Amino acid sequence: MIENRDHPSISEADGPSAHGDPMGTPALDERVLWKGRPSVPVLTRTAFHLASFALYMAAMVLLALFFGNTDSAVFLAGMGLFGGLVIQLMAWRSARSTLYILTDARLILRIGMAVETRINIPLKHIEAAHLNMRGREHGDIAVELGGERLLGYFLMWPHVRPWRFARPQPMLRAVPDAQSVAQILAEACGQHTAIARNLTDVKEAGGGVDKPGLTGVTA
Repeated sequence: MIENRDHPSISEADGPSAHGDPMGTPALDERVLWKGRPSVPVLTRTAFHLASFALYMAAMVLLALFFGNTDSAVFLAGMGLFGGLVIQLMAWRSARSTLYILTDARLILRIGMAVETRINIPLKHIEAAHLNMRGREHGDIAVELGGERLLGYFLMWPHVRPWRFARPQPMLRAVPDAQSVAQILAEACGQHTAIARNLTDVKEAGGGVDKPGLTGVTA
């Protein structure tokens, strides 16, 4: 089992408690392979798009100054600062209220900034996974589910692959050691179905060539 480098002391009790519900807590006969939560800085940048918001507000301020409207420029600068702080707070809250748990039987997402939600994904239902690196170590891992199992897009946000509304794909966001986590997920899935064994070829970071099963994606 590998630990979350950003939070090496993460334990089963961290994050949402699941209130003792077995749907959100590994059973005694399950083996926990990995557990972790998103990196706050990476989540802020990739899911909450702080940089894009800052650039937009800066452009609005410059536009107001260009037309000589100093009062509007000051107001927009203040709004930009306030909005940036709100975004960072939301990203921090989202990361702290999240706990991903991978066992030898299922993938558990314990999420919810306001209301706790527990999502259980049996590994045998995972048909493919997609790894998108977000830097040298962090990355997003989205999973495609087989059968008719459908999960609500907005129920899972931001722990969902963007723009997949018809068949939402749960996603582990901004996880450290993403390639190692992807490898563990691939090997665990490979124990359940022959189709999922294709997941064991994990793309090399920056390699430029996608291997079958676990592929790089653009969010």
